[in-house]
Amino acid sequence: QVQLVESGGGLVQAGGSLRLSCAASGRTSSPFAMGWFRQAPGKQRELVAGITSGGNAYYADSVKGRFTISRDNAKNTVYLQMNRLKLEDTAVYYCNLQFGGGDVRIGSGYWGQGTQVTVSS
Repeated sequence: QVQLVESGGGLVQAGGSLRLSCAASGRTSSPFAMGWFRQAPGKQRELVAGITSGGNAYYADSVKGRFTISRDNAKNTVYLQMNRLKLEDTAVYYCNLQFGGGDVRIGSGYWGQGTQVTVSS
């Protein structure tokens, strides 16, 4: 069993920055990938960024160059640094953990409760 706790969401002006954190606890001894998904009202949940157990990072085209994902294996924590935020980044952001050595996949793994990110003009 795995528990995920997100933090760092909030309201910021366009062009600003936020840093999200997700701490995992429980059964985390096996290799696992972690990632961030987001969902806006009326929209499908989408992958924002992911990072494999080996530290390989990948991003949605919409956030490349603005967001950075990283992980601290000693703390079982993943971070999402979000810079130059845009109005369209407004969504609930969810942390995800999936066991295995590959990329995260939609519909798999464990989920956090979500944290709201709101970008204003």
